[in-house]
Amino acid sequence: MKVFSDKIIRWYHQNKRDLPWRNTQNPYFIWLSEIIMQQTRVEQGMPYYLAFVKAFPAVKYLAKAPNDRIMKMWQGLGYYSRARNLHTTAKIIQEKHNGVFPKSFDEVIKLKGIGEYTAAAIVSFAYNQPHAVVDGNVYRVLARVFGIKTPIDSSKGKKDFLKLANELIDKKNAGIYNQAIMEFGAIQCKPLNPNCSNCVLQAMCYAFETKQINELPIKEKKTKVRNRYFNYVVLKNKNETLIKKRTEKDIWVNLFDFPLIETAKKISLDDFFNSAEWEKMIGKNKYVVKKVSGEYKHILSHQKIFACFYEVEVSASLSKIKINNGLVVPIKSLSKQAVPRLIDKFLEENQL
Repeated sequence: MKVFSDKIIRWYHQNKRDLPWRNTQNPYFIWLSEIIMQQTRVEQGMPYYLAFVKAFPAVKYLAKAPNDRIMKMWQGLGYYSRARNLHTTAKIIQEKHNGVFPKSFDEVIKLKGIGEYTAAAIVSFAYNQPHAVVDGNVYRVLARVFGIKTPIDSSKGKKDFLKLANELIDKKNAGIYNQAIMEFGAIQCKPLNPNCSNCVLQAMCYAFETKQINELPIKEKKTKVRNRYFNYVVLKNKNETLIKKRTEKDIWVNLFDFPLIETAKKISLDDFFNSAEWEKMIGKNKYVVKKVSGEYKHILSHQKIFACFYEVEVSASLSKIKINNGLVVPIKSLSKQAVPRLIDKFLEENQL
């Protein structure tokens, strides 16, 4: 076991990337980096991390910030529940912990949006506490090196991998070891085309010896993807448009989009404008259809969204159109609103 950790740590010192959150033991900055980098490539997440650190250099500033500002800064990063949880947790730390990040694993894991992996990362990187991190990179390294065929998304698999990870951790250098094994999985033992020919663990790697690199790790569940059809109505009157804030329990909560009619399948132009939903939305107001977009395809982890945008000029004031959480705004101010990437792409391409 010690041979494994020694090799990993030695490799790390020679090959690690110079990342800003590795040059600090401030738990607040480490927490920010971990939340931002979840489900995100370093190249994509880095500008967001730097922007958040600059805007909110301490947890108290993040706690006091308006939610709309945080959502706007998060725009394009996806998985927006992370931003909402980040804000909630900042408030909790400020109010219940006097702005000081908790030091114990048990206290950290109680915070909203922080699971076992993130809690282990924070307390090991900031305080060198011996709690092993187990993320996708770690699953892959352990499965390949030790030949573990228990599915990583099963209850037994999660327990087995965590147990092994805690047995392997260098307790005196917990923070360095955790960063080392994560980095090893990220740039050496990659999902596709890992650098096996120049690997310090080659001699002890089960997957390399048995030619099962592409088979490990194993997952037992396949993600079910749901197709959704969004028909967005871009209502215009003079220089104003109507947007709405998403508050329902669905994707993009607290972000703004346009009034939406969701259908079970793609529908024709005639069917849309003859639908009961459109009649209810527009009421007795006179309108002219100015433009209908092509299809926009937006892929999320569990959903594929097929969207169409209907630009409609309305003769009456938009304030007469009743939309839940509706807000009439100048068209030129749309770029200041926190919107999903799908909406942002439409605005960019249509110069709104």
